[in-house]
Amino acid sequence: MKKTVPANDDFQTPSADLEIKDAHLIFDSIWADLCNKFGKENLKFPREIIWLGGAPGSGKGTNTPYITTTRDLTAKPIVISELLTSPDAKLVKDSGGMVGDREVVTLLLFELLEPKYEAGVVVDGFPRTKVQVECLKLFHYKMLELREEFITEDGRCEFKQPLFHLVLLFVDEIISVERQLKRGREVHGHNIRVRESGVGELLEERATDYSEESARKRYAVFKKTTYEALKSLREIFHYHFIDASGSLTAVQRNIVEEFQYQSSLELDQKTFDRIQNIPLASQIIRHARQELVKRLDSYEKEHVELFAQVTELIEKRFMPIILQHAISGLAVINSEDEVLEDKVALAMLIDIFSERGYQAAVDVHKEDVPARIDPETHRIECIQKRVYRIQIRFEGSQIRRGLS
Repeated sequence: MKKTVPANDDFQTPSADLEIKDAHLIFDSIWADLCNKFGKENLKFPREIIWLGGAPGSGKGTNTPYITTTRDLTAKPIVISELLTSPDAKLVKDSGGMVGDREVVTLLLFELLEPKYEAGVVVDGFPRTKVQVECLKLFHYKMLELREEFITEDGRCEFKQPLFHLVLLFVDEIISVERQLKRGREVHGHNIRVRESGVGELLEERATDYSEESARKRYAVFKKTTYEALKSLREIFHYHFIDASGSLTAVQRNIVEEFQYQSSLELDQKTFDRIQNIPLASQIIRHARQELVKRLDSYEKEHVELFAQVTELIEKRFMPIILQHAISGLAVINSEDEVLEDKVALAMLIDIFSERGYQAAVDVHKEDVPARIDPETHRIECIQKRVYRIQIRFEGSQIRRGLS
């Protein structure tokens, strides 16, 4: 589908007191234009959209690629400020203000129809106003409406269930102003070197990065608009509040923690209903340590002799082999010890290794061993023996690791 985005001249950015603030009128008008231009059946937007907002100096530019990678997205993020390239829009941005909602929403929806965003995309800088918040709600509703309209009787549909994430990178005013001014100094110094040497590319210089007053004004606009806008949506869409005041490593760790798998949001409702009774791994491991301690104590109280036999087997037979594999961190042990024929003993063995920091897995192999030859039929009669193959993993030595 070839789409033509209207030129900037097609958009009129009226003054704030004249701009239509009714979100429904704005969105319905834009949606009607989309349907007329492309046809409703061709309005295929990305399934997953991450709506990213952040305080000035919160590191959106630095962390956006990391968020994209975390969600396995391949498309380049859509940066709202880069979409708004008209002269009037630039004047408003340089003064620390906001561009009109109609222009923002129109350009964004046209851009989202690009096929390269089909799998998902990060949108940096939307929503920022109450009108944009309402338009986002209407957009989500329209995506659901399209899916319901075009779904077939067997449940197939080219319109995927939309998944919206709201992400807010937050820093307080002091850090924001410091980072804005620091960025201004660095960009200014970089551009001087480029102009003098003729090597490299000039970076964009933001007026707000050279004035503390402008930097504070920009932060105040963020708190009043973007921050409040995103907060108002946290009860509707999945909301991620990320403290961005720490080091890059700390911030990225916060991002990973925030983007834990949310099956109830990502899966189709029928699919989720089918699998929801299977517990999440996070739920299982939450109290795993306490349960392990209870089991070990119960072995000592209720199976004293067997517990002692298993412990002795590990200490005298297994540990010498494990020590030989201390560098690799992997030991595979075959055992035919009769004590392991008791299922409780196998459970003990795994729990003992777990308590001591190892990962143990046991496979039981049955082997036929020739025992005698029947003198009349000359058939070989076998007896079956069990071989317990025990795989022990642990963090190996770092010595010479990686060297040939």
